[in-house]
Amino acid sequence: MRNKRLILILFFFTYLFTSTFGLSQRRSQELSDEQKLLQIVHSIHSQTLYEYVDELASDKYWGRLTGTEGFNKAAAWVISHFKKWGVAPADENNTYLQSFSNPYTLVFKDCYAYLHVPYKNGTIKKNYRYVDEFIPGSTSGSGEITAEVIYIGYGITAPELGFDEYSGLDVAGKIVLMEREAPVPSGKAELFKKWRPYSFHQYKLENAVKHGAKGMLYNYPITNPNNSYSKGFIYSHVGQSVVDDLFTGTGKTHKDVVADIRKNLKPRSFSTGKVFTIKNTTEHYPDGTAYNVVGKIEGSDPQLKDEVIIIGGHLDHLGRCYEIMPGANDNASAVAVIMGVAEALSKSPVKPRRTILFICFGAEEQGVVGSKIYVEDPLFPLDKTVCLINMDGVGAGDKLSALAAENHPEFWEFFRKANEKYIHRIIRTSKFVNNARPRLDAARFMWAGVPSISWSAFGSTSYYHVPQDNIEIITPEIMEDLAQLMFLAVLDMANQESLDFRN
Repeated sequence: MRNKRLILILFFFTYLFTSTFGLSQRRSQELSDEQKLLQIVHSIHSQTLYEYVDELASDKYWGRLTGTEGFNKAAAWVISHFKKWGVAPADENNTYLQSFSNPYTLVFKDCYAYLHVPYKNGTIKKNYRYVDEFIPGSTSGSGEITAEVIYIGYGITAPELGFDEYSGLDVAGKIVLMEREAPVPSGKAELFKKWRPYSFHQYKLENAVKHGAKGMLYNYPITNPNNSYSKGFIYSHVGQSVVDDLFTGTGKTHKDVVADIRKNLKPRSFSTGKVFTIKNTTEHYPDGTAYNVVGKIEGSDPQLKDEVIIIGGHLDHLGRCYEIMPGANDNASAVAVIMGVAEALSKSPVKPRRTILFICFGAEEQGVVGSKIYVEDPLFPLDKTVCLINMDGVGAGDKLSALAAENHPEFWEFFRKANEKYIHRIIRTSKFVNNARPRLDAARFMWAGVPSISWSAFGSTSYYHVPQDNIEIITPEIMEDLAQLMFLAVLDMANQESLDFRN
């Protein structure tokens, strides 16, 4: 009897175990696509994305200036992850690299800037602090110059607009002090179009060289390799304290002069009577080779796979000027999010029907060149490119910005739905007129007719084009939320029966 009882108890627990295990298996098998996707979503971790940024912003990549070995090493590191996840080369030649020519300049430590201040029977030097008061020009020639400073406003010669800021002035052998941009706001489209060609950094430098100037003080205290190179032309970026010193004793204030130029659109150029010294030590490489890094997850649908959704952001930063510029937020953060989305999509049990293209652009900081090259020589036809989702500076803050979301409401709707249902971040949307000089990779695509939304983060202290853009300012949680949002919205887009944001 006792044995029989034991057999019955054993049978009961065996049945209970097998029934429970079988039910668990059936429930697992019955998980909805949504539940499966949410498992993948939660595999995107802030810590992993933070580690990606920390890697790319480290000294081993020398600031990732396009053309340098540092950039190439960073590209190889990204590609190694693409290979591990099964993200395939996008080029028909089985390479992840789209190459193009791109000159670059290296800046070394022996750089300084100072004002000659009259004192008794001689002069004394007023030296300026690196970063907040002066930064060497990232495409400056190498050498030292000492010369009188001529304030030249915006440095524009535009006869058709009746505007010539060099008229009546001899700047040969002098240093010109110059404003950036143009004296009219870019928001006034019809007016700005007339001035737009004169707003480019390259135009301003080349016009100064054309008039015989030997150097330039550019009122814009950042590192900026987006400019021309002219051998022997020495220039640095300067902050407001330097500009104020150069205006001191002239009977004019910088604020009033700029306001007058903007109001009346009349030149206010003059000699400051001040003498200044600029010293920069650089090496120029006119034959540099640059790359875009391009990987893909091919669509699963035989027809829809010819349509392409691009997720992009620039891999490059500023290199050394003369300290290493880490570029943690700008733009290692975007590359980290691209990588997070790429890994999640590669592991997703729900496969995208359309092809997803991941582009880490080169030479964005040197004139938004990498995206220009891609648009001119696309790996997939632009008329089959559904959209570009661009990211730039997405790692510092607790809120998100979606530039041009209001240009493309149907495009934006995929992100709005995913955020409202799952992520719950504050997202600021805006319209993008896009008539100024290109500052984003998305600008190139929009001019080519490809619908584009550009993402960034805001809400905390961030730094632009200076050494303080490092890992310490990064907010990992905002990257995690954006990557999760991107994964959900992109997969939803990729699996729609029809998709057309161009209307």
